[in-house]
Amino acid sequence: MKTLSTLRRQRPARQRGVAAIEFALVAVIFFLLFFGIIELARAMYLCNTLQEVTRRAAALAVNTDFSDAAAMQSVRQQAVFRTSPGLLAFGDPITDQNVKIDYLQIPSDSSVPVSMTGTLPASPQENRVNCMRDPNAVNCIQLVRVRICLAGGDSGSCDPVPYKGLVSLIPLAFNLPRATTIAKAETLGMPPGMPCGC
Repeated sequence: MKTLSTLRRQRPARQRGVAAIEFALVAVIFFLLFFGIIELARAMYLCNTLQEVTRRAAALAVNTDFSDAAAMQSVRQQAVFRTSPGLLAFGDPITDQNVKIDYLQIPSDSSVPVSMTGTLPASPQENRVNCMRDPNAVNCIQLVRVRICLAGGDSGSCDPVPYKGLVSLIPLAFNLPRATTIAKAETLGMPPGMPCGC
């Protein structure tokens, strides 16, 4: 009678290594699927988180002095959940530099807000005076808009940020959404109780 060890020794030569080949094929498919799911989950996380980033930045910007560059940089950093310049957690390539804050006014001849380019008031107090005199003046900030844009673009455009994958084996090539939040301007950093000089 043949024992198990005898049967193993009598295996045909052409069957040797089959298990290793089968494992290799299954492992390739498994890891492609595994990393694909991780990459897709990260892409969904980024798309959802960008809207929260713009919401946080808008909530801070409506009460921050727009003429103070350090305060505005802090708003951008806090929007991406940081206290220093850098990347959004698990969100490469999004940094605080991708958070674009625009100030809008609503002209009297239109109901569509337009960006204030080069006509910003010198201070929150001056903005209050301008808005009290004429709410539709070209130098009255009425709205704050925050968008996620490609860093380094010109001031008027908002180019989308391309998605950057974790694993190069999974080719996900798309642009991240241009998440946008628009909020009504509040104090814009004007200290409480300060007379506006209206």
